Amino acid sequence: MSTKEILEQALRLKPEERFIVVEGLLKSLDEPDKSLDDIWAEEAEKRLVAYREGRLEGIPMHEIFKEK
Repeated sequence: MSTKEILEQALRLKPEERFIVVEGLLKSLDEPDKSLDDIWAEEAEKRLVAYREGRLEGIPMHEIFKEK
């Protein structure tokens, strides 16, 4: 079945049914990507090690959140 055919069939659904389809599709796009989580965890670990070894300076929280 083509994308166009799927859309045509979906548009024939009752509004409540279309909502369920749309909600399901949106949720499927918002699923976390495990590989990205792993990449960020590795990056965070590298930054923590660099900070502890004095190769990376921290920024005080009040500097990060101060209004400009």
